[in-house]
Amino acid sequence: MKSKFIYSPLGDGGTGGGFRLEIACFDIASAIRASAAGADRIELCDNAAEGGTTPSYGILKRIKELLHIPVFPIIRPRGGDFLYSNEEYKTMLYDVQLCNDLGFEGVVFGLLTNMGAVDIKRTEQLVKTAGNMQVTFHRAFDRAVNPFHALESAIYCGCKRILTSGQVPNAYDGKELIKELIEQAENRIIIMPGSGVRSNNIAELVTDTGAVEIHSSARKMQPSAMLFTKKNMQETLDTIGVDEVEIRKMKMTLQNLSAN
Repeated sequence: MKSKFIYSPLGDGGTGGGFRLEIACFDIASAIRASAAGADRIELCDNAAEGGTTPSYGILKRIKELLHIPVFPIIRPRGGDFLYSNEEYKTMLYDVQLCNDLGFEGVVFGLLTNMGAVDIKRTEQLVKTAGNMQVTFHRAFDRAVNPFHALESAIYCGCKRILTSGQVPNAYDGKELIKELIEQAENRIIIMPGSGVRSNNIAELVTDTGAVEIHSSARKMQPSAMLFTKKNMQETLDTIGVDEVEIRKMKMTLQNLSAN
C-alpha cells in the first residue's frame, strides 16, 4: 500500500482557516468570477450538459495565464459512464500529460471496471503520468459497487482526494456515508463532499461529516448577451455560470466555522 497522505489545510492555496472551497466552472468567465468571489480552487470543465468533459487546449492555456489560484481540469473524454475504451484511456493519458506540461496544480478523473470497482491499473498509470500534480478521483466514485473498497483503491493508486455525494444525488442526503468515509480515510486521503452544496446547507454538512474541503458548482444561469435572436429557433442561448453572491456566502460560513 502507498504511504499516508498528510492533509495540510493551506497546502494548495486555501484561505480562511482549515477549510477549502472548490468551485466547478464550465467556462473561463465563470472561473474568473469564482476566483474573485473567494474560491480556493477551481475544477475546470467543459460541457455542463454531460456533467463535465475535458476542456480544450485553448481554454487550458488561457486559464493558466489568467488565474493565480489552483485549477484542476477534469480529464473525461466523454459523458456517460466511466468504463473507457483503450482509445479513450490513451486520450486521457495525453490530456493528463498536457495539463502537467502546462503547469496545472492538479487534475480530476475517475475510472471504473465493468463490475463497478475502481480500475486500479489504469488509475495508477494516470496518477503516475500526473507527476507532481494532485489527483482527485471524481464522482465516478458514487457509481462504485462498494464505496469502502473504492476508497482503499483510490488511496492505493495515489489519489489525494475523492469527490463524492455519498452515493446519492445530493451530498446533504449522503452525509452519513460521507462521515463514515472520512472516518475510514484517517487522513490518508481527503474526502470532499459535492453536489447540491449551497450556503444554506454547507455549515451543517461540514459539522456533521467532519469534511475540510467542500465542492460546489454554485450554479446560476447566465443570460445570453445577444441583442438579436432568431425567434423560430427554440433552444436557449443562456449558459451555466456561477453565483458570486452564493460563493461569498459559502466562504463566509466556512470562515466563521473556522473561527469558532
